[in-house]
This record gives sequence, structure tokens and C-alpha cells, in this order.
Amino acid sequence: MNLFDLRGKTAVIIGGNSTLGSSMAEAIASHGAAVAIVGRNLDKCEEVCKRIIDSGGHAKSFYADATQSEDLKHLLSEVLIWTGRVDILMNCPGTNSATPFLELTMEEWDAIFNVNLKSVVLACQIFGQQMIKQGEGGSIINISSVSSGPPLSRVFTYSASKAAVNSVTQSLAYEFAPNHIRVNAIIPGFFPAEQNRKILSAERVESIIRHTPMRRFGEAKELQGAAVFLASEQASGFVTGTLLRVDGGFGAMTI
Repeated sequence: MNLFDLRGKTAVIIGGNSTLGSSMAEAIASHGAAVAIVGRNLDKCEEVCKRIIDSGGHAKSFYADATQSEDLKHLLSEVLIWTGRVDILMNCPGTNSATPFLELTMEEWDAIFNVNLKSVVLACQIFGQQMIKQGEGGSIINISSVSSGPPLSRVFTYSASKAAVNSVTQSLAYEFAPNHIRVNAIIPGFFPAEQNRKILSAERVESIIRHTPMRRFGEAKELQGAAVFLASEQASGFVTGTLLRVDGGFGAMTI
């Protein structure tokens, strides 16, 4: 019995051109799914697709601004032309800022919430409706963060937006359960992603490592198993509303 067989499935990976998103997309493709790599930078999307295709997988790149409903509706129509179905949705977009709270503008607040939360809600609406129409269930995987609770210092807006992603994930698990659509979130710890590098001083890195029992940052490939597990109906068919930590023990620590 192959618990992780994704052949015949189509996965839409929004933000699949990112460091972590691309790694998870490659893993899902390696288990047989056709993977749509979605982002605003098509050159990066094409690079990810090439790696997947060179490894024997099936992938295609698509442009979309995930904060725009019309872009996502157009994306859905293009994916349906390509494979005729959507079985797995992964929401990976993310943006961060270390702006101190008293200096925070509502323009920055809105920009971060648009990318980190609005995009998730829109994609779940648009692609969830398609999964309901297909009548064969599905899997939605949102990417949260250890900052979602308890919040991290120095990233006020990011922490608040990721806490909201957790709430949306659990609400939609209830909403979509009658249609056999599972909704879960992965909570990554600290990984060498592009948005992390912008805000990590040497002092903060030291603090993170001290707080992480495994005493290191994660590697992007270490998210692959969680992604495939949640994508697979055979492996996680009774798993929904779960916030799955992949954080080296960061969330288990206090002081």
C-alpha cells in the first residue's frame, strides 16, 4: 500500500516559486501530482518547473497576484484547461516587516495582511468551490508560522496575520468537512527563507537557536514530508483543522 501516491491529482501551489514553496512543490510532484507553480515572478516559476520536469515530474508555471480575485479566477480557468481538475491547494505567499509598532502605518499593515491573509481567504473560496463542484474531496494546506502564537517580538503585523491564518484554517476545516475537503496548516519554524534574511540580525539568530531544542535552522527539504502527508488522502484522510509544527521544537519551549 502506497500511502503517498498522488498520481492523477493536480496541486496548485500559490507562492510555489519561493524557497519553501518550491521545495514542497517538488516533493508533491515527485509523488505523482501535476503541479501548478504560481507566482508573480514567472522566471522563478519556470526555474522550479524545470527542476520538476528534469526529475520526471509534471509541472507548469502560471502568473497570478494572489491578492486579486480576478487573477485567481483566471488562474483556476487556466489550470482546468491544463488538467481539468484541482485536488490540492497550497497557500505559501508571505511578506514580513520589522517596523516597530509605534511607527507602523496602516498602509504597511494592509499590505502585509493582503499578502498573508487575504490571499489565503480568496484562494480557499475560489479553489474550494471548484473542489466542491468536483465532488471528490480535496486538501487545502496553508502555510502559517511559529509567530502565529505566541507572537514573536519585532514582527507585530506578521504575527497577527499568521494567527489569523490559523483561525481561518480551523474555521474552514469545519466549513468544508461535509464536502470531504480537508484544511490544515503547516507551522514552519525558522528556515533560511528570503523574507527571514531581511530581519535576522546576528543577535536575533543567536536568540532563535538558543530557543530551538535542535539548535539549528530548518532546511527547506524538511518541510517536504509534512506537505506530502497533508496532500495525501490515503495518509491523512481523517486529518483536518490541524496546525502541524515543523519547527525543531521551537514551539515546545518557553525559557
